[in-house]
Amino acid sequence: MRIASFEILKPWRTAVVCLLCLFALPCLTPAAAPPDAPPVILIQNATILTVSHGTIEHGSILIKDGKIAEVGTSIKAPKDAQVFDAAGQFVIPGIIDCHSHIAVDGSVNEGSVSVSSIVNIADVLNPDDIDIYRDLAGGVTVANVLHGSANSIGGQTVVIKLRWGLPASKLPFEGAVPGIKFALGENPKRSNFSIPGATPRYPTTRMGVEETIRTAFAEARDYKKTWDDYDKRVSGGDKNAIPPRRDLRLDPLVEVLEGKRYVHAHCYREDEILMLLRVAKEFGFKVRTLQHVLEGYKVADEIAAAGTGASTFSDWWAYKVEAYDAIPYNAAIMTRRGVIVSVNSDDAEEATHLNQEAAKTMKYGGLTHEEALKLVTLNPAIQLGIDKRVGSIDVGKDADLVVYNHDPLSAYAVVQETLIDGRVYFDRKRDISEREAREKEKKALMEKEKKAEEKKKAEEKKPGAAGEGGKKAGARPDEKKPEEKNPGDKPKAPQTVAVSGGAR
Repeated sequence: MRIASFEILKPWRTAVVCLLCLFALPCLTPAAAPPDAPPVILIQNATILTVSHGTIEHGSILIKDGKIAEVGTSIKAPKDAQVFDAAGQFVIPGIIDCHSHIAVDGSVNEGSVSVSSIVNIADVLNPDDIDIYRDLAGGVTVANVLHGSANSIGGQTVVIKLRWGLPASKLPFEGAVPGIKFALGENPKRSNFSIPGATPRYPTTRMGVEETIRTAFAEARDYKKTWDDYDKRVSGGDKNAIPPRRDLRLDPLVEVLEGKRYVHAHCYREDEILMLLRVAKEFGFKVRTLQHVLEGYKVADEIAAAGTGASTFSDWWAYKVEAYDAIPYNAAIMTRRGVIVSVNSDDAEEATHLNQEAAKTMKYGGLTHEEALKLVTLNPAIQLGIDKRVGSIDVGKDADLVVYNHDPLSAYAVVQETLIDGRVYFDRKRDISEREAREKEKKALMEKEKKAEEKKKAEEKKPGAAGEGGKKAGARPDEKKPEEKNPGDKPKAPQTVAVSGGAR
């Protein structure tokens, strides 16, 4: 989160699916949706940017069972392989966005309390979010989907693969370590959000944010001890041991203390960065990534010494009071000081061109081509603990690949295909060919909706319809209205009705 305690997208950042391009790699698969089993594919004659071991000119990649089986210059195609000539094209590992809010159904903030560790983004994943497809068109294959920044300790996070067309249960990255969102500074102290007449929610200062985190972990440490004592008694044969009461708010924080859940902390200023590193050291856990970390260049040595990663923007500064000391050299300076750095989006549209965001560090800080490419591939994979499976083009890793028509760090580069697990989830050539048919379908649906609305209005105007002239639907024209009563009139005596033998 950048500006407020909920997502605010800048109006000039318009979502773009694809740019027009004169070049296109032949379609790897004609299927509109991923098949049940990934095909055996050989991509050959491509410039392969492995990220981990240099560039391979006129190289080939063999994909089997969704994994990279071989990488080299003289790979023979298996008998049943689909062979595609990628001459003039560039292949890189799938782009990984370390800070995303896509695919969330509803608000990303549970802003009612300072510590909302009980909520989980995994529970509200929306596989139909069009931003998944748009980000695929920009080469993104993995995203770290975070809770918002309204809380000192926010909700639980989830790493997903952008498997467009599959249900929500298929989005989470299998085996990825879960995370939790922290936030420091203006957002958790609610500087940009208040309800008139309502009592302000604690904390309202930066020192309050620090103490909220410290208090929560003091409780989590005590809570963990009660469970450790209970487990010790059970393992010692005590059959009368009573388990402590479960606390869903503290369970995720115990996982942090045990190294089973990563902390991703929204932050800006150097003082609050150092504060969180001190609190983490006090309680014996590590901050996995500092998100945004706009003044990280001021304390890069301390961040590196703590073994903490930094996931920042390329060149965003002065967009809020905390960002006035941000500089575009931030990523390069931290890299040179030994910090594992990634460049993230925090924005669905920004994610469609993270390759260009990474390229800016070559201008602002003089990073090499490979160092810049690592900022959106291998480095975020390391930060998320998934580098054994993704982030570089190596044998045995997932076949998460992106094909560009130009060098991916060029302003002219446009994604042609995006593969996840050896399946094509975005194909530019197919996308363009289907646009006319989809536009016709869209117009037909809109026309159908328009006619349905017109029919509904016509029905309402018919005589006797509800709402016309205040008459009740189905009322007879000669039906007498009930006699209106004057509040000052005295009640009338009850009438008697003659029946056989008396009054009822």
